[in-house]
Amino acid sequence: MKKSLKTEFTTRQYMLSQDFEVYYYSDRVLPNVTAHTHDYYEFYFFIEGNIIMYIDGKQFVPTPGTMIIIPPNMPHYARLIDGDVPYRRFVFWVTEDFLNSLATISEDYLYLTNKTNTTGNFSINKFNEIEFNTIQGKVFSLIDEIHANRFGRDAKIMLAVSDFIISINRMVFENQNPNVVESDSDTLYQSIIQFIETHIDEDLSLDLLAEQLHVSKFHISHVFTDTNGLPLHKYITKKRLNMCRDAILSGQDISIVATTYGFSDYSVFYRAFVKEYGKSPKKFRDEIIRNS
Repeated sequence: MKKSLKTEFTTRQYMLSQDFEVYYYSDRVLPNVTAHTHDYYEFYFFIEGNIIMYIDGKQFVPTPGTMIIIPPNMPHYARLIDGDVPYRRFVFWVTEDFLNSLATISEDYLYLTNKTNTTGNFSINKFNEIEFNTIQGKVFSLIDEIHANRFGRDAKIMLAVSDFIISINRMVFENQNPNVVESDSDTLYQSIIQFIETHIDEDLSLDLLAEQLHVSKFHISHVFTDTNGLPLHKYITKKRLNMCRDAILSGQDISIVATTYGFSDYSVFYRAFVKEYGKSPKKFRDEIIRNS
């Protein structure tokens, strides 16, 4: 993401909101944090760093891609060994009442917390790189929306947090029940779509996608075209044009929407828009407004 979504770490160990909070931290120095408990669930995602985790009297060193679920009233803390590598992690706090409200839609929202409650212990889950990249994209999207002040913000936050919670439950369920999982190609396709949606304003070349998803660009191209029916570059162009169209109709300045949604320059955007919609962006907007 181009904007900074990092939160400055504090020793506060209580929630300010009623339902959930989510944070992205990156630190080389930590204040002293002693063992503490919460009255809510903590979903902890370790990205990198040199730390030791202490949970319920046990200690271990997490590896990148690790998710730890700490249930309410369980003592825990982390100790930074050194700051040679930034200590990066996501932390998602969520109340049992909020999860139960989601469970009125589907009990699947409670898969992870129910397993934690059944064992009476914290749980550790390890994701592969593609899965963890997908999780990071969802978390960044959620944090970005929380920090934004756009139309439909509250509704979008609810959609994003609901998607995030059900997605991590699905990933763990499918990892633990391999006989019912989708193929690797389906998982890769979803990861490509997620990456595009969260980086639409950035370079989305095949080389970059291959680097971020740790898969060859030829495999990405083949899987995407076979699954979607469109070549990757055409899909990205259509996605960007749709977002530009919506932005123009919402009143945004036509001259800036192109760069906002990832076109290299206005002339490229203009030609693509005319090809897609049969008229210039200004004429398209004016006709819609006149006929509405």
